[in-house]
Amino acid sequence: MPKKQQNIPIWDPFIRSFHWSIALAYLGAWASAEEWPQLHAQLGYFILVLLGLRLVWGLIGTRHAQFRDFVHAPRSTLSYLRSIKSGRPQHYLGHNPAGGWMVIAMLACLAGTAASGVLIAGGAEAWEDLHEALAGLSLLLIAMHLAGVLVASLLHRENLVKAMLTGNKMRRDADV
Repeated sequence: MPKKQQNIPIWDPFIRSFHWSIALAYLGAWASAEEWPQLHAQLGYFILVLLGLRLVWGLIGTRHAQFRDFVHAPRSTLSYLRSIKSGRPQHYLGHNPAGGWMVIAMLACLAGTAASGVLIAGGAEAWEDLHEALAGLSLLLIAMHLAGVLVASLLHRENLVKAMLTGNKMRRDADV
């Protein structure tokens, strides 16, 4: 007989605050790039601070915030992707392997975007093309992230946006 599902805390307050803060900071930096360069630069520095804090929290934070919890080996990631294709997707309490790699890709891309912005602000305009390319790639990764959240929410019949607001997810018998 299956166990009753439990609503349990997964995303701690730091992770939820980081998630929504970096989303808003990137949106603000993107929107202010042409018209408000000072705000754009300040938001870029804020993003760097957030990324630094997230790096530390990824090493010492709560279980599902730690990189070791959600950065899976390529074999595990391929297995997860095959489980989606088969129509029987594996369910993870924290990030699934594909979502974990998306987190790493977004963090790295945002770090590169912000760091190249700092170089430009320091007078190294040669970095401007890279900065713009990474900002565009960040936007693409964000769109892919949103699509992944939608697909995972539908496949697993759970509201991942709500989970990132409340911090809670439903534990299931077959959770990884």
